Amino acid sequence: MIIFGTRGYLYQLAILTLVCGGCGNPAAHTLRKRVTKFTLFFVPLFPISTRYATQCTFCGTEQKVTKEQAEQLQAHSTGTPGNHPHGQPHQPHQHPGA
Repeated sequence: MIIFGTRGYLYQLAILTLVCGGCGNPAAHTLRKRVTKFTLFFVPLFPISTRYATQCTFCGTEQKVTKEQAEQLQAHSTGTPGNHPHGQPHQPHQHPGA
């Protein structure tokens, strides 16, 4: 029996102050990167999708952003372009296959 599936990893890259498109309030937003990896025998092997989004901490509205937009936002949050600290994995999810 071969056991395979996917597992999601959520990285918090930065916390930014932006005007929310949902509620219109200037509030803190988390910049997140979600990576889904293919697993074989519960070992993550390679990424199959990567998505970026910001989420308003006031109302919870989530807005998708491109990789380039995420990199620009992250560069502005650190103050120096090219200095991109790596986020820590958060809330792993396991989706087993057959």
